[in-house]
Amino acid sequence: MKIDYEENLTPHFTVGEMFRSGTAIRLGIDNEPAAHPSDGLTNEEVVEDLRKLCEHVLEPLRKRVGRVVVTSGYRCGELNKAVGGARHSRHLTGRAADIYVSDTAMCRKYAAILRAHTPCTELLEEPLRSARKRWIHVGYDG
Repeated sequence: MKIDYEENLTPHFTVGEMFRSGTAIRLGIDNEPAAHPSDGLTNEEVVEDLRKLCEHVLEPLRKRVGRVVVTSGYRCGELNKAVGGARHSRHLTGRAADIYVSDTAMCRKYAAILRAHTPCTELLEEPLRSARKRWIHVGYDG
């Protein structure tokens, strides 16, 4: 399957924004599963996992807060290594996204909503060792 970056995964999230990566562009990394067969995933598998993440976690958040900015979704193994991602990150399968937050208060608000209204299986306020939060990492294994 060729990836259609314009395809909507849900009403407010597209395939393109879940694959987009400034680091991949800068480093010339093709951030698509089919380009990395050794990662062991197909485009279809990753798109389906991203769809579930959007349906069950990102859309419910958006309905409560308005616009949600995804800064990182799927990452191939090469890209994950380049950004210093965890070795077994859910980003590697399309089961995680990082969401931009402007400050710690916004981070805490989003985290409370995600805990109360979504079945997310992973929620990290990041950077982990910083009092000033810049993004929320959410994962979903459904």
